[in-house]
Amino acid sequence: MEVILLERIENLGQMGDTVTVKPGFARNFLLPQKKALRASKANMAFFEKQRAQLEAANLKRRDEAQAVAAKMDGLSVLMVRQAGESGQLYGSVSGKDVADAIKASGYTVERRQVYLDSPIKTLGTYAVRVGLHPEVSVTVAVNVARSQEEAERAAAAAAAANAAPAEEEVVEDAVDEAEEAPEATEE
Repeated sequence: MEVILLERIENLGQMGDTVTVKPGFARNFLLPQKKALRASKANMAFFEKQRAQLEAANLKRRDEAQAVAAKMDGLSVLMVRQAGESGQLYGSVSGKDVADAIKASGYTVERRQVYLDSPIKTLGTYAVRVGLHPEVSVTVAVNVARSQEEAERAAAAAAAANAAPAEEEVVEDAVDEAEEAPEATEE
């Protein structure tokens, strides 16, 4: 089925593109969400008349999303969950859980904007992509821990691990310089 896209769709096309999609995808997602129109001469003429308005509305939404993304940059949320000794969670952390944690941080995010490849099932820190607009996304750090104290210890350990390689490089450079220096001979 051919459709005319009314907005950018990831892995499909840009606004105004005429693309061929499976009929079920068009009927169940694109058309009801008003993300596309069926490709016909009448709809193409309608789209061309409305193109400037659609592009202006898209630009406004994108600018708003970029402003929110600038505020959300570097956001880290904590998810306290019960887990076994091996770090395996009793249950999992889903996109809805992450969206609720981001909402608790003061941002308006829907579950469908959180992109998780698979549910989180172990303790640790994960980078989760949040799509604020088809053209704007931000990465949020999700720290899954048994308690607040454990999360703080893990964050401190990660910060120390990031600082340690820089210190090692300085030591290695000093050793290299010492080896390159000519040796003084005793006479």
